Amino acid sequence: MQLTGAEIVVECLKEQGVDTVFGYPGGTILNVYDALYKHSGEIRHILTSHEQGAAHAADGYARATGRVGVCLATSGPGATNLVTGIATAYMDSVPMVAITCNVNLPLLGKDSFQEVDIAGVTMPITKHSYIVKDIAKLAETIRKAFAIARQGRPGPVLVDITKDVTANSYEYEKKQPEAVVSSCKYTSQDIEKAAALIKESKRPFIYVGGGAVISGAYEEVRALAKLMDAPICDTLMGKGVMDGHDGRYTGMIGMHGTKASNLGVSECDLLVALGARFSDRVVGNAAMFASRAKVLHIDIDAAEINKNIRTDASVVGDLKEILALINKELPQMEHEKWMGHIKELKEKYPLNYDESILSCPYIMEEIDKVTDGKAIITTDVGQHQMWAAQYYKYSMPRTFLSSGGLGTMGYGLGACIGAKAGMPDKICINIAGDGCFRMNMNELATASRYQIPIIEVVINNHVLGMVRQWQTLFYEKRYSQTILDDGVDFCMVAKGLGCEAIRVTRKEEIGDAVARAIEMNKPVLIECVIPKDDKVFPMVPAGAPISEVFDAKDLEKEK
Repeated sequence: MQLTGAEIVVECLKEQGVDTVFGYPGGTILNVYDALYKHSGEIRHILTSHEQGAAHAADGYARATGRVGVCLATSGPGATNLVTGIATAYMDSVPMVAITCNVNLPLLGKDSFQEVDIAGVTMPITKHSYIVKDIAKLAETIRKAFAIARQGRPGPVLVDITKDVTANSYEYEKKQPEAVVSSCKYTSQDIEKAAALIKESKRPFIYVGGGAVISGAYEEVRALAKLMDAPICDTLMGKGVMDGHDGRYTGMIGMHGTKASNLGVSECDLLVALGARFSDRVVGNAAMFASRAKVLHIDIDAAEINKNIRTDASVVGDLKEILALINKELPQMEHEKWMGHIKELKEKYPLNYDESILSCPYIMEEIDKVTDGKAIITTDVGQHQMWAAQYYKYSMPRTFLSSGGLGTMGYGLGACIGAKAGMPDKICINIAGDGCFRMNMNELATASRYQIPIIEVVINNHVLGMVRQWQTLFYEKRYSQTILDDGVDFCMVAKGLGCEAIRVTRKEEIGDAVARAIEMNKPVLIECVIPKDDKVFPMVPAGAPISEVFDAKDLEKEK
């Protein structure tokens, strides 16, 4: 049938099973929005307050559901406003398709009004970027974009379309989406070598990253840990793969990882890395990371093997598929002495905080209690992000959504809206710092417009907390531009944007506040006022070995 380019875009979205898109209209993309208007009963469009919010919402939708997130923007500043969100998705391997429209083909390259080479701008932060100048290639390009976004290591793809292509007509024929093909790059010898290393180890440790979430391998990972009789830690992106209540779980690894994880990895004789990339925030001093251990690395991306840490063996391919094969090769092992030692580390070095005051760790524990650990938690970036990772017990994957690789302040609220749009039956709570909230508070208007019942918890310490922590520890308390103690009233802001608001200043208030917010079933902001000098511990100084992890008690001993 003959359709306009804009109608072809919408039909291709329907082909891919897209039910929700996030975006902001403008001149060059008006034809697409006109087509969306005609299909509003099939594809829900959520108008965000800013294009960056649309990108973060598409990201949150993708992380929560496992499906491809979609965002739309017009040319020029509309397209460039997506860039931070696209980069965030790229760093954390999130499947996303960003569709932008550009000026008419004859105007390209002439510095036309609102013209930007967005395909060129986003080339380093996408798996692929396209500009469609010929309507005959439009449907094929959109289909390729979705296939690339899902295939192998997922990531964002950008499709830029000239406005005249969206207006022209062409023959459209519906097609079924391409099946995701297994990224099998390993051999039977790779599986055998991996299994042999595991069988030989006496002090094994499992380190799990975001790839285990993406591959859906949590059952295989948990089975592996049981077969190996091994402790297991995770990265920020790997939260929920291992049940946080499990006795084998030692907590997060790295700069703000637990002492049990950091010391255990430093003492192990085999480190099994599953879908993890050995980022600098995990390994600290790379030359001294897991220096007593052989390293077995399993990842879908061959480029990650030996990139940051030298391995003794590796298997490249889909983690779920590979672990199913390795688990078949393993007997039930016992490492009673090693597991006893890890248990002692956990008992000797538990996470702790000042229980006499209202603090973010206490807030997270109360949220855990009220939600029975079953909420989707999104975060912005900073101290609150680390506390949310440390003190909420994630028992399933895709329930902790956070910007790990890029560290994007302003990520969480948009992501929370996207997560709730994709998982409407889940309680969705964003944990934000007061600094981060200033970057994205306008998206409360989005939640209000559609009455999306998300909960925005603002941890207000009136400072840029993580930067201040570094200034306190490493810059002799020179608090350059980190104090936010001004006249902004977050509760009034929330009410002005159409949301409910609750202010919490005492410990006794937080549990009831969260329960009330859930019961309201509408967008609610909870402002929690905490002391400005609360710090995230444990901590490893940048570039130091993770074995040099310290906490508040260690600092007291040094005085």
